[in-house]
Amino acid sequence: MKSLKQLLATAAVGSALLLGACGSDETKKDADSDQAAELQGEVNIDGSSTVYPIMEAIAEEYMMEQPKVNVTVGFSGTGGGFEKFIAGDTVISNASRPIKDKEVEKLEAEGIDFTEFKIANDGLSIVVNTDNDFVDYLTVDELKKMWVQDGTTKTWADIREGWPKEEIKFFSPGTDSGTFDYFNEVILEDEPMAESATLSEDDNVLVQGVTGDTNAVGYFGYAYYLENKDKLKVVPIDNGNGPVEPTNETVETGEYAPLSRPLYIYVKNDAVADEESVYDYMKFAVENAGDLAEEVGYVRLPQEDYDEAFETVEGLR
Repeated sequence: MKSLKQLLATAAVGSALLLGACGSDETKKDADSDQAAELQGEVNIDGSSTVYPIMEAIAEEYMMEQPKVNVTVGFSGTGGGFEKFIAGDTVISNASRPIKDKEVEKLEAEGIDFTEFKIANDGLSIVVNTDNDFVDYLTVDELKKMWVQDGTTKTWADIREGWPKEEIKFFSPGTDSGTFDYFNEVILEDEPMAESATLSEDDNVLVQGVTGDTNAVGYFGYAYYLENKDKLKVVPIDNGNGPVEPTNETVETGEYAPLSRPLYIYVKNDAVADEESVYDYMKFAVENAGDLAEEVGYVRLPQEDYDEAFETVEGLR
């Protein structure tokens, strides 16, 4: 017969094993719960090269939280992005201009309902080579005179008296770019751009073009200027109230006119409603767009705009 001491020891061991088993069960339940919360799926995004840095940053942060959701972000330009959106290749389209009526009509023809979200503000930046020591600012009229095609070869002397008689080399986003559309509308007033301009959907190509030629001028989103500000010279723009340089403050207040503008993303309503990964990604995107936009060089919207956007996403379920 076991002694009382032995019985107590056996009971203690049994209790420990039981508690260990219970703890193991609870741990297994927690692990199963975490596994269930981990989403799987794909979120395909394309569009504006200007919006690309924001959405790339959001995608990277999101996939750290949801590694089994594959988020791809392309930059075929705003127009190119809408083409993929209409064709069904993407569920989110980035845009540096509002969607056009003809694009809406094509989406309607395909039976695609969508929702527009503003995610940040941008100041389209005019830049020249750092060795350019004569351009101190440009008026809106001078910008138009410089960039509009009129059948002549433009020199700096044609733009302002006293500037050198050197041919201007132009670098512009491509025709699929919303930045091109915006510049064309507010500066060129829909007149044709200089035929000699080098066009590219890749803003890094434009940066390289301007840094490589002392007589170059180009334009692109504010973030690409900030990223390369040590090798580019930004040009203040005079819209009638004196020269204004693009900064977070002048873009946010609209003082940097007429080149301050909002940036957008468009999402397919059905994708949010039917695909958990898209719904979760969109909630993450509008919650973090302000911070990540600032991080990559753009200007955040007022917080109430992001709060409202979050409610809109939830309402699409």
